[in-house]
Amino acid sequence: MSERGLDHDGTIAREGALDRVPAAFTPVVEAARTHITETFDSARLHSAYIYGSIPRGTATPGVSDLDLQLALHHEPTEADRADAKAIEAALDRAFPQIDGVGILLTSRRTLLSDLERHDAGFFIACLCTPLLGADLAEGLPRYRPTALLARETNGDLALALQRWRTRAAEAATDADRQTLCRVAARRIVRTGFTLIMPRWGGWTSDLNESAELFGRYYPERVDQMRIAAATGRTLSADPAVLSMLIDDLGPWLAAEYAVVHGEKSPRP
Repeated sequence: MSERGLDHDGTIAREGALDRVPAAFTPVVEAARTHITETFDSARLHSAYIYGSIPRGTATPGVSDLDLQLALHHEPTEADRADAKAIEAALDRAFPQIDGVGILLTSRRTLLSDLERHDAGFFIACLCTPLLGADLAEGLPRYRPTALLARETNGDLALALQRWRTRAAEAATDADRQTLCRVAARRIVRTGFTLIMPRWGGWTSDLNESAELFGRYYPERVDQMRIAAATGRTLSADPAVLSMLIDDLGPWLAAEYAVVHGEKSPRP
């Protein structure tokens, strides 16, 4: 893999691997595999994946969270969601080295659909590491850092901003605001990176690197993006930071994105 996250043919390399999992998180990953296998039988589960800092080898004990994606044979049901929540809670209780667990549930049909080819499909093929079952990436293309990929991955920031403003208005505790701030910050940094991704010609999921690369093209906004990157890694309930993210940097970024790459194809 090149320093720009590309394979020898110029396509985006898969960024994680199980042999990169830090030793402190090995028992977490094994427990996740066990819980998933015991809870979701082969009639429900097609495959399972881990993504984020743990398979990239950059996770920090006590700070990093555990991120999992389950591909189901059918559309997720309320029973599936309840079982996933139970796994999340059990793993979070058992392992102090992780700060939260998130499990995404998506049908195999959706992940392989034409509509999701350059969003959820890219996510599986390049950002997810196989944990259980047959790898869906075998049925997906190789991806390049194109404007199409940029548009379909993050061309819907404006919709996210609407949701975040509602959550901010309803937030009753510092914990609520910390969670929202972290979610918004990470998404904004990743959107800032994909805005410039085709010009830079590569891929990274590192928040700091994303902010610095963004700053090469938009130096007038780099200080705000650095704050977003820092907030994406550490919890903050600072109302000024949250306001900066969802009322200033976010709206500017959504507008610039629409001009440069266009808006994401509408979802049902």
